[in-house]
Amino acid sequence: MPTSGIGISTDLKRLPHGARGFSLLELLVVVVIIGILVGTVVLSIGAVGSDRQIEQEVNRLRGLVDLLHEDSLLQSRDYGVMFTETGYKFYVYDYEHMAWTETASDKLLAEHTLESPLSMALVIDDREVVLKHDFVERDVDTPEPQVMILSSGEVTPFEAEVYRDRGRGHFTLTAELNGKLSVAQAGFDAR
Repeated sequence: MPTSGIGISTDLKRLPHGARGFSLLELLVVVVIIGILVGTVVLSIGAVGSDRQIEQEVNRLRGLVDLLHEDSLLQSRDYGVMFTETGYKFYVYDYEHMAWTETASDKLLAEHTLESPLSMALVIDDREVVLKHDFVERDVDTPEPQVMILSSGEVTPFEAEVYRDRGRGHFTLTAELNGKLSVAQAGFDAR
């Protein structure tokens, strides 16, 4: 029986059939199957877990409202937020013209449209506000924001809900009169 320099038999014909190991092709097939299973698990977790896109939109709105609340106190400005089903827009109150005006110089406060198919709902004083679909449909010549962020530190108490499908999970931004903001999620299965 031929042996190598370290004393291992090099005669493969004498090894039992199952003792040879796996071929490269067999290993590749196993790796592909494991990859498909891992991909399926990751996608199914995403389908039943919270929606990151909705969460990002609510956190964006929260950050802007919080920023404007602080700015209104420091700069003695009154801000307003106008909501539609597909987005929101910020205004500043012009005391010289006694009207709400757009914040044209600040791109951060410009009209923000949610990515399709996300939508919004607005609740003020425990009543749902009927929102226009978008700003094209809404008359913005004389804007009247639904939510005001006042220089006195007060904010119109509201709940802004962002969702993909109304009957399923959603994130809600809640603002209190003193400007305290909180985000909650509902309808998503726990991970």
